[in-house]
Amino acid sequence: MTNNPKLSIKLNCPLPKLDFDVITMGHGSGGLLTHRLLESGVFDLLKNEHLDQQHDGAFLELHGKIAFSTDSYVISPIFFPGGNIGELAVNGSVNDLAMCGAIPKYLSLSFIIEEGLRMEDFWEILLAIKTASDKAGVKIVTGDTKVVERGKGDQIFINTSGIGTLHPKANIHYSRIKPGDKIILSGKMATHGIAIMSQRKGLEFETTIESDTTNLNHLVKKLLDHAGEHIHFLRDPTRGGVATVMNELVGQSKHGIELVQKDIPVDEQVEGACEMLGLDPLYVANEGLFIVIVDATMADQVLTLMHEDEIGKSAAIIGEVVSSHPGQVVMASRIGGKRVVNYLTGEQLPRIC
Repeated sequence: MTNNPKLSIKLNCPLPKLDFDVITMGHGSGGLLTHRLLESGVFDLLKNEHLDQQHDGAFLELHGKIAFSTDSYVISPIFFPGGNIGELAVNGSVNDLAMCGAIPKYLSLSFIIEEGLRMEDFWEILLAIKTASDKAGVKIVTGDTKVVERGKGDQIFINTSGIGTLHPKANIHYSRIKPGDKIILSGKMATHGIAIMSQRKGLEFETTIESDTTNLNHLVKKLLDHAGEHIHFLRDPTRGGVATVMNELVGQSKHGIELVQKDIPVDEQVEGACEMLGLDPLYVANEGLFIVIVDATMADQVLTLMHEDEIGKSAAIIGEVVSSHPGQVVMASRIGGKRVVNYLTGEQLPRIC
């Protein structure tokens, strides 16, 4: 079970009275057990005018250009310091929409549950989903639940898809990146990945590090409201970390990127854990972090706006786009040298999101 007070205290909802203490194959049959699970759990907790229809889909009204995103969550362990798979699933799709320059509105929610998952754990995940969706200001409007036999899953997998309306000032695309643009990182990198690693069997170590998973859409909207036309690109560095995003960008834009290692924010505990595990924090996953590439003339204003928000209080300018060494990411190290930052080779942190 999670010990994440930011979720469980806000929703003081006791576990509904159900016939079983664990999920059974009958809960995926489409019959009485499925009906009871959905009625007393999902529908009642997540109720809104769209979900209440209990149709095969949702009828929505949106105006203007929209963004659509989907993602699946297979994280292990499903409960980790600072959150759980439910909160992660909501935040992940909300943030993907925000990175498109969209204002998230609606989510779908689908579960693949392994037979034997404790009902208490499933309820805790639902509470996290409810709290995270309320915090982000999105409605869950449709979904699905399947149960697989014991040993054919890993407790629970979640898929969320999201729809949002494009912000009127947003024009987010790698083609708008140009030499001189500043690169801003919204906070301390590698926190989520190390929080997960601290709970992995065979790797457990004492730490107070918690996942940074959170919704980014409210801060992104604030930035777009004030400087939308000057913001050229947004991306959340999840799997593969900051280094992967940088390499994707130089490959797409045909420019170069220069990073300054001493300017990249990293928590001391996280950096120490990375050293102990032999990991480079540039490649470690994040879940509550985003990268902004902005016109140099507006970089300081954007940074100030970010510092005024709790999510962006540790934001920093970490580098810039350059015309030299196109297609390469080069980082100035703390000791004065430079090194090329390449794509991650192989799999560094499996099942991180």
